[in-house]
Amino acid sequence: MKRSLICLLALMFALPALAERKHSIGDYDVHYIAFNSSFLQPEIASAAGLVRSRAQGVVNVSVLKAGKPVAAQVSGTVKNLLGQDYPLTFKQLKEGDAAIYYLAQFPFESRETLRFNLDVRPAGAAPINFDFTQEFFPDE
Repeated sequence: MKRSLICLLALMFALPALAERKHSIGDYDVHYIAFNSSFLQPEIASAAGLVRSRAQGVVNVSVLKAGKPVAAQVSGTVKNLLGQDYPLTFKQLKEGDAAIYYLAQFPFESRETLRFNLDVRPAGAAPINFDFTQEFFPDE
């Protein structure tokens, strides 16, 4: 399973169309990425407990303090241009002391620009709230 998670994470950060995104506050860096779940290989999606679908996206969040992973509570919503909200339910994936990732899936119906609102609460620190937008395309 550990090898599958490493492959999942390597794939997420290797997707050429998706640049690194980071939100920094004080000593904390929140790295995030969102992508279509069909980009994942079936065995990697299964190992991470994700559903592959042409109309399902994944958002991945990690929190670092001074370059080291820290635990956090992560929640949020995703909203389409019609104003329809979908709550994001994050699950934690941990790779020993090397990495902690928070993953959530969300639906999208067609080519859409989605607005994400994330609430990240590192253990023992003030909440970090931020928004980002991204366009999604269902696989044909």
